Amino acid sequence: MTRPAETRQRIISAVLRIVGDDGIAGVTNRRIAQEAGVSLGSVTYHFATQQDLLRESLRYFVTEETKRFGELAKENSTECADLAEVVEIVGQVAEATRTDSERLAPYELYLHAGRDPELRAAAAECFAAYDRLAATVLTSMGVKDADRVAGAVVGMVMGLKLRALATGSGTEDLVDGLVLLAKGAVTE
Repeated sequence: MTRPAETRQRIISAVLRIVGDDGIAGVTNRRIAQEAGVSLGSVTYHFATQQDLLRESLRYFVTEETKRFGELAKENSTECADLAEVVEIVGQVAEATRTDSERLAPYELYLHAGRDPELRAAAAECFAAYDRLAATVLTSMGVKDADRVAGAVVGMVMGLKLRALATGSGTEDLVDGLVLLAKGAVTE
């Protein structure tokens, strides 16, 4: 017998896959139930509205991203000796933000947050986690005002990642862009 927490998690994971594959318009209770392997009644039992589903799916993504990037930040909280270490960190970030359908979902949800004030808080949590990781890495590189620069770095990463997702290109532009930024920030 499946526990309610497992059912809820299966529903959330299904929502992220559906949003990543077909956008928010593809999210229907019937499709969620089929994708999650649960009854239609389970979907409405756990989530009263589509907004609840989207909000909780984004929050789940945020929680997982916060854990993943928090661990990466801890691993890289010591001072970087040289640019080779920076390139390695950049590679880890690029790998951590791969391009499967569940990585497309947050972009859809971030855009939807622009229309739904209730999703904005969850989106802000995710960007705060990104900023913390960027600030940690920038600090370890010796960048002055790393907290202030972090938002710009995150913006560049998100933009380059969006570009890679939209064009089907790899993460090379992301790595190259971050290395260029790192070189410039360290030599200041």
